[in-house]
Amino acid sequence: MKKTRQRKIIEIIRKNDVETQEDLAKLLQEEGINVTQATVSRDIRELKLFKAPAENGGQKYAAQEPGEELEPVENRYLRVLHDAFVSAEAAQNILVLKTVSGMAMAAAAALDAMEFEEIVGCIAGDDTIFVAVRTAEDAMRLADKCEKNF
Repeated sequence: MKKTRQRKIIEIIRKNDVETQEDLAKLLQEEGINVTQATVSRDIRELKLFKAPAENGGQKYAAQEPGEELEPVENRYLRVLHDAFVSAEAAQNILVLKTVSGMAMAAAAALDAMEFEEIVGCIAGDDTIFVAVRTAEDAMRLADKCEKNF
């Protein structure tokens, strides 16, 4: 069942611009495969799917093509942050990052994966990320870093 579902996920994302896990779950259900969001999330991680630019200017799930060499993971994180980033503002030891609509979760995951020493953790909505930072000084430094690099 799992292999069949994962094959169907690859088929769906190659035929459709799937922007969210919810969209993917809906398309799977239309194919007669009942899934929870948690199952879709695990499948995305196991299949090593990533967000790629879509023709509409948004982001979509993509998979590595057979025989294709993937770019280094850190480069993908930087690209996600670059594509998503709008602004950064420090508020004491909280950094508030604004992103393109629908990109906050992907950007927060990229920030977490990059393991910035200043960051304690991130909470993301649709277009806003609250980044818990160790100190107010670290928040200001990280805001500057984001403005310059993303």
